[in-house]
Amino acid sequence: MLTDYYGFREPPFLMTPDPRMFYASSVHSRAYAHLLYGLAQREGFVVVTGEVGAGKTTLIERLCGELDPAGFAIARVSTTQVSGDDLLALVADAFGAPAEGPKATILRGIMAALRSGAGQDRRHLLIVDEAQALSPAALEELRMLSNVAEDGRALLQTLLLGQPQLRRLLASPDLDQLRQRVLASYHLGGLSREETHAYVEHRLRAVGWDGWPAWEEEALDLVHRHSGGIPRRINRLCSRVLLGGALERSDELTVPMVEATARELEEDLSGGQPSPADAGSGGGGGGLAAPGGPPGTFGQTVAAVAALAGLAQRIDALERVVARRERTFNRLMDLFAERGGGRDR
Repeated sequence: MLTDYYGFREPPFLMTPDPRMFYASSVHSRAYAHLLYGLAQREGFVVVTGEVGAGKTTLIERLCGELDPAGFAIARVSTTQVSGDDLLALVADAFGAPAEGPKATILRGIMAALRSGAGQDRRHLLIVDEAQALSPAALEELRMLSNVAEDGRALLQTLLLGQPQLRRLLASPDLDQLRQRVLASYHLGGLSREETHAYVEHRLRAVGWDGWPAWEEEALDLVHRHSGGIPRRINRLCSRVLLGGALERSDELTVPMVEATARELEEDLSGGQPSPADAGSGGGGGGLAAPGGPPGTFGQTVAAVAALAGLAQRIDALERVVARRERTFNRLMDLFAERGGGRDR
């Protein structure tokens, strides 16, 4: 629908990481510089952390796209919660070594693969995604692999990607030896307000945007506020705003459109359940008592009034969301009818 109405070559805000859409923000440029510095050391570990959707995978996709395949053998492992032995099997499989059998057999296969590549003057790079899910024992297995060397040269370098919990995990006293092998580390934060503006326009221009539809500057400010500057959250919100704009045939994307869409997304995620703040405390213990009344009665009354006020606000917000969705649904039905040659009357 976005490509049909606004004339984009493809949707600009897909969730799937796409190195073609890479935006060199200040935080992503610094992270990339840390990656290049770490790779130049040819050994040890490089660590990149960030919130879910901060752009870690896109960053690594760009790096892999720029590395010479003749000079690098790259293996990628995306972990959930695996034991040390299972992790070794995943690494072996990623490098094309036998992944079954006793642990000693798997280790010999990995070392043979590493030494074979070194003989062809290829460096081996292991990328471990979602590394915050690894156990200390599994991380220790990776540290042991980093010891594999030939002629005084390390045969394996490892990139650890993960959520902020990975930093806390690496701070464990049990992983002191691994920390000593971390040559570069960077944490990806959110984009600034100005960079959020530039990021949205960058993604749009990449698919053929020529300024239509226009964005209110305050609307992009609101995108930053609701997303925290996290790229995936920006993509999700902007994609839905554009869809609403296309359905309503809008030439400008405004503050009310962004606010309404952000509220819809929040409702979608919460399932319509009231937040604890909306529910009110409602407890009698410790409440103020009205003169001559039973203990806690006044406090309960105040809590009930506050809860009713919050409920009224929530109902009003839900009614606005329902009305917007009804308009969207009706517009979709009109579009389907137009494409199908008209509605049956």
